Amino acid sequence: MRRRLADVSNFSEDDEAALERSFDNMPLHKLLGLKVTAMDADRVVVEMPVREEAFNSSGNLHGGALATLVDVASGIAAALGSSFVPGENTIVTADLHLRYLGRPKTDTVRAEARVLRAGRSLVVVECRVLDGEDRVIVAADFSSMVVPLRAPLRLTEFSDPRNPDL
Repeated sequence: MRRRLADVSNFSEDDEAALERSFDNMPLHKLLGLKVTAMDADRVVVEMPVREEAFNSSGNLHGGALATLVDVASGIAAALGSSFVPGENTIVTADLHLRYLGRPKTDTVRAEARVLRAGRSLVVVECRVLDGEDRVIVAADFSSMVVPLRAPLRLTEFSDPRNPDL
């Protein structure tokens, strides 16, 4: 059973519900089929199906789709494991480094992200993408920064400056 974010972070129950709605309604998340399967103070897991919408021209899983998967899982982990407070500030990606190590042999991959260190503004996360047989497909380093709230570049039906950029 998943613990509530309000028990392990600066998120209230309302913040958690807003995060889940925002995540589920994000067009890119829908396109890639991203699904959060674990989310607590120690670890975040986001799954992605291996399907044609995420393939490159050679018929393989696109590196950009894998980078998005890493960015999303790591961003959530950074938000939960840092000083980020919904509605008071935001958290943005500062750096992302991926090492592509292989191709998946199953129809789903998952990103597992853990915070290595969280300072006042900089949060460092490690993330691995594994296939369904636990083979490492990507090893990644991620850092983000907690910054003052900022207005969206363009308002859409999904824009909410109180939510993190996940």
